Amino acid sequence: MTKTIDTDICIIGGGSAGLSVAAGAVQMGARVVLIEKGRMGGDCLNTGCVPSKALLAAAHHAHAISRSAEFGIHASPPNIDFAGVMAHVRDVIAGIAPHDSVERFERLGCSVITDHARFTGPGELVAGGQTVRARRFVIATGSRAAVPPIPGLDDVNYLTNETVFEHTTCPDHLIIIGAGPIGVEMAQAHRRLGARVTIIEQGSILPKDDPDLVAVARHALEEDGISLYENAMAKHVEPHGNGCRMTMTHKGADLTLDGSHLLIATGRHANIDDMGLDLAGVECANGAISVDARLRTSNKKIFAIGDVTGGLQFTHMAAYDAGIVIRNALFRLPAKINHSAVPWVTYIAPEIAQVGLTEQAARTLHGNDIRVVTWEYAENDRARAERQTKGLIKVITTPSGRILGAGIAGHQAGELIGLWSLAISRKLKIGAIAGHIAPYPTLGEISKRVAGAWYTPSLFSKKTRKIVRLLLRLG
Repeated sequence: MTKTIDTDICIIGGGSAGLSVAAGAVQMGARVVLIEKGRMGGDCLNTGCVPSKALLAAAHHAHAISRSAEFGIHASPPNIDFAGVMAHVRDVIAGIAPHDSVERFERLGCSVITDHARFTGPGELVAGGQTVRARRFVIATGSRAAVPPIPGLDDVNYLTNETVFEHTTCPDHLIIIGAGPIGVEMAQAHRRLGARVTIIEQGSILPKDDPDLVAVARHALEEDGISLYENAMAKHVEPHGNGCRMTMTHKGADLTLDGSHLLIATGRHANIDDMGLDLAGVECANGAISVDARLRTSNKKIFAIGDVTGGLQFTHMAAYDAGIVIRNALFRLPAKINHSAVPWVTYIAPEIAQVGLTEQAARTLHGNDIRVVTWEYAENDRARAERQTKGLIKVITTPSGRILGAGIAGHQAGELIGLWSLAISRKLKIGAIAGHIAPYPTLGEISKRVAGAWYTPSLFSKKTRKIVRLLLRLG
């Protein structure tokens, strides 16, 4: 006999989004069933954010040693133990894993089923030989690497983010197809750890970021010795020796590259296969689950959050979505998503961070009725002290000073962008940033300086000088 479980909330997916809902709901008194067929923690912990940032940290340390002479410290070139680097990556994952484990969530009070879930109707599913009926369901099954239809690709042992952290020998020549955040992060990490690296991208690198910020990233990658082929198209790949041979089209000519390893970083696909979504009355579009502003699917008792909706694919968005669902599912509040102040960061050196509208997006919405102001890292004393002077901050506002967007390319940009995300979410004007007191010397002064620069045209104008002279004459 199949066992039937009746619960308040059933969550499918034990990644960042699902775990956030489960932890919040069960601690608020709801009965929760959590279903995960793979590893708890999902992509972020096991094959995404955590291992990639751990690998980048090792790469940045190696690079810091190689440039220590700039500080009067002379050291030999770093001797990189790639297997040791990967052991560091695994250790970081292992340190975080208990927080996302089955055991922890069972201690919190969740019933955890480790199996594939499939809907059998609009209000029930089966998993692990059990039928689960719930008042509300949450689909948080995430996404997986998208593999482009390149002829010959199935004949080579290519890597994705799901397998790139498994090898313990540094690639001799790593070819990367795709130059979004994953592609460029893995490119710089492997280059700084000793590999030759080539990137092939059909458009521009980091296509969602402001071109002025991308220019900083492009220069940094090329300075590291990474070969960039933008506006290029991979035509064919085939095995070659122990690696692969890639044929691509670039600037109207065919080029051939031989690599020891091939990494595919061309986007993500939502995990919606074999879930019985049609039986549940859940509609999909463009390979992802369709949701409304409250993250409800076409079956209003079923929510979908995180990567599976095909929206912004960031771990911090998964946590944000979880809060929206909890307010709707538990408290019956009509909470809606608002993506106007969502920040994102690419963790190369220097970092690239963005929130709100880019200049191009702002001009599309507002025409030329905007103001753009920038400030260079080279003008910041802390950046000079740390020899991190490459980069800039760029802020877009309305003529009245309402902040529409901000982008930063430079050291610790990801730490600095939070202030601008808060400002946009609270609808602050540029004067609020200009007026706050930033400690000296910090990189945080960059935000204050760019805000102050917004006032420069009016503050130091002929009109202002006339007013000052008049007031001085009056005593």
